[in-house]
Amino acid sequence: MSYHHLNQNERYLIGHLHSYGRSIRQIAKELQRAPGTVSRELKRNQLPSFGTYHGPDAHRRAQRRRSEAHRLSCLDHGPLSQYVATRLRWRWSPQQIVGWLRRHYPNDVAMRISHETIYQWIYLQRQLGSDMYQCLRSGRAFRRKHLKNRGIRGRIPGRVGIEHRPEIVEDRQRFGDWESDTMQGTKGTGGLVTHVERRSRYLVAGLAKDGQAKTFNEATIRVFSSVPRVLRHTMTADNGSEFTQFKTLEQKLGVKVYFANPYSAWERGTNENTNGLLRQFFPKGMAFDRVTDEQVAKAVSLLNNRPRKCLGYRTPKEVLPRGVALQS
Repeated sequence: MSYHHLNQNERYLIGHLHSYGRSIRQIAKELQRAPGTVSRELKRNQLPSFGTYHGPDAHRRAQRRRSEAHRLSCLDHGPLSQYVATRLRWRWSPQQIVGWLRRHYPNDVAMRISHETIYQWIYLQRQLGSDMYQCLRSGRAFRRKHLKNRGIRGRIPGRVGIEHRPEIVEDRQRFGDWESDTMQGTKGTGGLVTHVERRSRYLVAGLAKDGQAKTFNEATIRVFSSVPRVLRHTMTADNGSEFTQFKTLEQKLGVKVYFANPYSAWERGTNENTNGLLRQFFPKGMAFDRVTDEQVAKAVSLLNNRPRKCLGYRTPKEVLPRGVALQS
């Protein structure tokens, strides 16, 4: 049976029976409680001046003690607190922080924590006026449900569906297979083109002044200039109009472009997830005509050097084959 605190009626009965000289075991049997519970109650909440136990006074003392009680969190001070706070500012998620700690401090219990504890600590700090919650991917202090957007998407002439994509891509057995998309800012201010390597989760991204196919291609060719030919096999895209000139990308980059099914974002889950990570740096509604190439490069570098749970808490840059030179 799970333990629960003594209530007001039980304390009244303890006081009544104790005043009649009943023993601790007799009182415990009457309450169907452990004798140790009754013994501790009599010691903790007796009147200090008289050494006697009075039910109503005892209950008031217990309630006041509970309201004043405060259990220090393991994040209230010390090296663990500094470690977590620093990596939150680096835009690491609580789960990534926990995984990194387990990997680098496997035998140090003082450096052990759960990701839920970190979240709760962030929420508590928000109530105390801290802006630490802004380091979370969502930038919000509270969790909320996500709504699906079911806009109508047109089909692209000459597209090759994802069902024709080689099985080796699905199984993530090699490097060089990419998932591609755009991330838009305020209307008319442009956005980002984003490409994520499926096996390593390595990201390349660049600014695009608008959502036109020609602009998308120019930005994509530019960001892939740092990607060696050995890492260019396939791209998996959605059905947006920015991909209508995909044949140009195939010719210029030497990749084969495949298209996910409409309204099937999970078929490009790696890219969708990475775009969500980028929103920590470039929130929805942001005007991208005010964003610089340096800001984009910094965000991309932080993500490529951030440990991922799916990679055994290694970073995308660590996972890439040795000898492959990429700028990040």
